Amino acid sequence: MKIAVAGTGYVGLVAGVCFAEKGHDVTCVDVDADKVKMMEAGITPIYEEGLEELMRKNNAAGRLHYTTDYQAAYKGAEAIFIGVGTPEQPDGSANLSYIATVSRQIAESVEQDCLVVVKSTVPVGTNDKVEQFIRDFLVRDVKVEVASNPEFLAQGSAVHDTLHAARIIIGTESVEAEAVLRKIYEPFELPIVSVNRRSAEMIKYACNDFLALKISYMNDIANLCELVGADIDAVAEGMSYDARIGARFLNAGIGYGGSCFPKDTKALKYIAHQHGYTLRTVEAAVDVNAEQKTKLYQKASNRMITFQNLRTAVLGLAFKPGTDDLREAPSLDNIKLLLESGADIYAYDPIAAENFKKHFPEGSCGKGTIHYVDSAQEALKDAHICFVFTEWKEIQEIPASVFQDLMRIPLVYDGRNIFDVKTMKDAGIEYYSIGR
Repeated sequence: MKIAVAGTGYVGLVAGVCFAEKGHDVTCVDVDADKVKMMEAGITPIYEEGLEELMRKNNAAGRLHYTTDYQAAYKGAEAIFIGVGTPEQPDGSANLSYIATVSRQIAESVEQDCLVVVKSTVPVGTNDKVEQFIRDFLVRDVKVEVASNPEFLAQGSAVHDTLHAARIIIGTESVEAEAVLRKIYEPFELPIVSVNRRSAEMIKYACNDFLALKISYMNDIANLCELVGADIDAVAEGMSYDARIGARFLNAGIGYGGSCFPKDTKALKYIAHQHGYTLRTVEAAVDVNAEQKTKLYQKASNRMITFQNLRTAVLGLAFKPGTDDLREAPSLDNIKLLLESGADIYAYDPIAAENFKKHFPEGSCGKGTIHYVDSAQEALKDAHICFVFTEWKEIQEIPASVFQDLMRIPLVYDGRNIFDVKTMKDAGIEYYSIGR
């Protein structure tokens, strides 16, 4: 099938590449000409495991194309997927301006009947508005329907999550639209859950917010564990055997980040308020996460007299391993506080350092300084204190003895609970984590 995809971020590009991998003829549309040239050369603009290899494979096969010419891409497409961003606004609502821009472009470009599919996460009822908006601005006498097809990929495993999804959610208002989506996804050989558009939109929010709530609950329990002398790892293990709870998303730490959970919890909270309803559980998750992000800094502040000129090692900057995404990463909040307190930071991340420099350029920043180094060992050398913000595999594999040997003061604050408490203490390290 001939498919166009609007937007080449995590949602759009991954979807486009995976559609091509399953045999469809796909054109990815982006406004950035330099980005298009990169993708034509087989270079992905985002870090995602396995994505670049599939891009190059399908570029060479002639199934995957990139352009800034949206009119050419949309005019003959049988289906157009919208995968542009819906960033959070100050009040927590979703910014739909990019959706509106693409919808207007589609309306003015299509020359045949087609299905427009919204993959972006949007407030409930948005698909209805998109369909009406497109019809209002249609230039030609063609039939355009809109369907909802929310994504459930996780950054760091997005390609795998798309090709091997637990289910495909499609939201349609006609049997014809449903048939088109079923045809597109037939080669994936995955279970399809077909609902109406508004239910599909709500499923996306309900899933993400439930997982965010689960994380915040465990962090809340971890904080209580510290006060009563329990161990959150032992508690999580005991809980994990209960099939009603499940084993995933039980890890305590310094909170969730990324492009989905923070934005989607605030958006659903806003939607509820619009309808005169308070989602107390979701609001609690938002509040707990906001406080949890700087839990390590607060712990360290209680221990230290000052951070002024303190050589500070930071291991991990991305919000999670396997991605260079920094959106809502706890490292941003903590490093901001450390710099304001005059710390001399030596930061290491195997992937996200270049992106982090856009927020905190190397050198003097406020009262403190930040340097970006090429290894965890270089960050730890002569450090007075160490913060762990991301559980990269290579950081998890650092022996306890390395902290003792390299640091001037072996003082470690682990925000991801990746090291064994007894092992660290036996090695002579003053070690603090979450809920243990």
